[in-house]
Amino acid sequence: MSASATLERLPTGEPPLEPPDISILNPPGALQASKIPIAAYAANNPWKKNFRFYWFGLLAIAAWGLLGAITLAWPNQPAGFEDWAYTAEFGIAALVVAALWLFFTISASVRNGFLQRASNLFRHSAPWIVVSALLLTLWEILTAKTGVLPPPFFAPPSSLIDVYLSDYARLADSAYNSIKLLLEGVAWGAAVGFTIGVSIGWSRTVNYWVHPLLRFLGPLPPTALLPIAFYFFPSSHAASVFLIALATGFPVAILSWSGVAGVNKAYYDVARTMGASEWFLIFRVAIPAALPQVFVGLFMGFGASFVVLIVAEMMGVKSGLGWYLTWAQGYAAYVNMYGGLIVMTILFSSLISLLFTVRDRVLVWQKGIVKW
Repeated sequence: MSASATLERLPTGEPPLEPPDISILNPPGALQASKIPIAAYAANNPWKKNFRFYWFGLLAIAAWGLLGAITLAWPNQPAGFEDWAYTAEFGIAALVVAALWLFFTISASVRNGFLQRASNLFRHSAPWIVVSALLLTLWEILTAKTGVLPPPFFAPPSSLIDVYLSDYARLADSAYNSIKLLLEGVAWGAAVGFTIGVSIGWSRTVNYWVHPLLRFLGPLPPTALLPIAFYFFPSSHAASVFLIALATGFPVAILSWSGVAGVNKAYYDVARTMGASEWFLIFRVAIPAALPQVFVGLFMGFGASFVVLIVAEMMGVKSGLGWYLTWAQGYAAYVNMYGGLIVMTILFSSLISLLFTVRDRVLVWQKGIVKW
C-alpha cells in the first residue's frame, strides 16, 4: 500500500503518527562518557596496552617440547649395539630450547622497548622454528625409536653430537682445506673470466677470436676434464684449482660480456664530450654499469664451483670435505658422512650469504632501482 493511500485512511483532522522519541535512552554525551573509564584504565595500565601475547610462539614451544619428551620418554629401538650416544643429552637440549622459545615468545609479545626490537628475528623465523622441530621429531622417530630407517645407513640426530665431539679435528681440517681450495679457484676464475668478458664486450677483435672458443669450450662440464687436468698439472691441488676456476670463469665471462655490451651508448657519448679517454670509458663507465651482471655470473659460478670442488676432492686430494665424505663412506661411518654434509651445507650457504652482502655494499647505488 502506498504512503498516499495510508494518509487517506487516517481520520480527518488527526495528524499522522510519528515515531517515538528514543533520544532519552541514549543521551548525546553517553557514548563519550562511556569511553572515559576505558581511556582512564588504559592510561593507568600501560602494560596492558603494550602487551599482546604472541600465540604463534606457543607452537614453537610445543614442537620443541614434544621433541624433548619423545626423545627422553620413548626407548630406543635395539640397533645391534648398546645404544645411540647422547640420546638423553639431545632430549634435554630440546627442552632447553623450548624454554628459550618461551622467553622469546614473551619478549615478542611486548609492543615497545628493547624486548620488541630483540624479538623481531624470532617473530620472523617462528614458522621455520616450528617446522625444524617437527622434522627433527620425525627423524628421531623413524631412526632411533622405530628403526624404519635401518642402521647403520641412517642415524638419529642425537648421533651427530657424537660426531662433532669425537671427530671435530678431522672435520675442522677438512673444512679449512675445502674453503682454502674453493676460494683460490674462485678467485682465479673470477679474475680471468671478468677480464675476458670485459675484453670481449669492449673490443671487436677480441670478440672475434675469443667468443667462438667460449661458445665451444664453455658448455663442457669441468668434471669431464678431470683425467686431463690431473695428467697435465704437477699436483692434484693445482688441477683442482684449475677445474674450479674453469667452472667459475665461464659464467662470469659470459655475464660480464653481456653487461658491457648492454651499456647504453649515450653514456659513452656524454663521457666523450667531456674529454674522457678510452681507459676512463672502460673503468668508469662500462665496468660499473656491468657490475650487476657480473655478480649474477659470480652467483652462477659459485654454484658450479661447489660441485667441482667436491668431485675433485673425492678423487685427488688428501684433505677436504669431499675427501671426508669418501673416507666416511669407505669405513661405513655413515653418521660421519651426514655430519660432513651438514658442515658442507652451512659453509656453502654462508659463502653465498657473504657474496650477497658484498654485492649490496658494492651496488649500494642501485638500491631502490634494481630488484633482486
